[in-house]
Amino acid sequence: MSDGAKKNLPAGYVPEKIWTEKNAYGGQFGSINRPVSGARFEQELPVGRHPLQLYSQGTPNGQKVTIMLEELLEAGHADAEYDAWLIDIFKGDQFGSGFVGINPNSKIPALVDRSTDQVTSVFESGSILVYLAEKFSRFLPTELGARTTTFNWLMWQMGSAPFLGGGLGHFYAYAPIKIEYAIDRYAMEAKRQLHVLNTHLAENEFVAGDQYTIADMAIWPWYPGSLYGVYQVAEFLGIEAYPHLLRWYHSISERPAVARGRIVNRTSGAPGSFIRERHDVADFLNP
Repeated sequence: MSDGAKKNLPAGYVPEKIWTEKNAYGGQFGSINRPVSGARFEQELPVGRHPLQLYSQGTPNGQKVTIMLEELLEAGHADAEYDAWLIDIFKGDQFGSGFVGINPNSKIPALVDRSTDQVTSVFESGSILVYLAEKFSRFLPTELGARTTTFNWLMWQMGSAPFLGGGLGHFYAYAPIKIEYAIDRYAMEAKRQLHVLNTHLAENEFVAGDQYTIADMAIWPWYPGSLYGVYQVAEFLGIEAYPHLLRWYHSISERPAVARGRIVNRTSGAPGSFIRERHDVADFLNP
């Protein structure tokens, strides 16, 4: 055994030449994750009375879409009314046949639009934001420069968040053991990303400039929303060192549509701070 292998975790661990699945992994998602895709059981999805049917959970990715839908309703788009059904990813609902049928990747959120000639399924949160923005002609600029800037930051979020969630969030909050190397590696990258946003927002009111867009809706639940929420690493990362980011964050937090959208398909929290499903605006009156 090499000296390097002796320092590995677990002690003496050396990666196999070809990876094979283990019987148990531990951690919150250890019993759910598998190396293959596809449905694991038969389960039809419920369908409500609105053309837009959302199947999701109030994670940062899920919040993006419910915030967008609530912003559309706030802006007067009555056709954006929707049913939001809870897909509990901690219980494995995302592997039911109905959900896999609209998203073969088994990740929330997924949207079904029944107002089109043929029923349209949309998955990946960024794709859903673009779909709704184009369907209702809101929150996505039409001028080429502003539109490109919006897409720049939307794609930045889609590419960066896995380092925050699957990286730092996983090893800090969910892994069965604390691994200093892993936490330090992803904390370094998370702080770099926060610095990117803070520097940019020092000179811009919103992410794409002077317009509130789907880029803001995509980034807000993650940076710094997830730091306060699901992963609780705000203090660990020294969030107060990013005042321009916090100015932007608190400004968006005050939007009524954001206050509503952020609590949809949540399963826990303080009384009145979450609703498991949303089918009508009246659901917010008695969460």
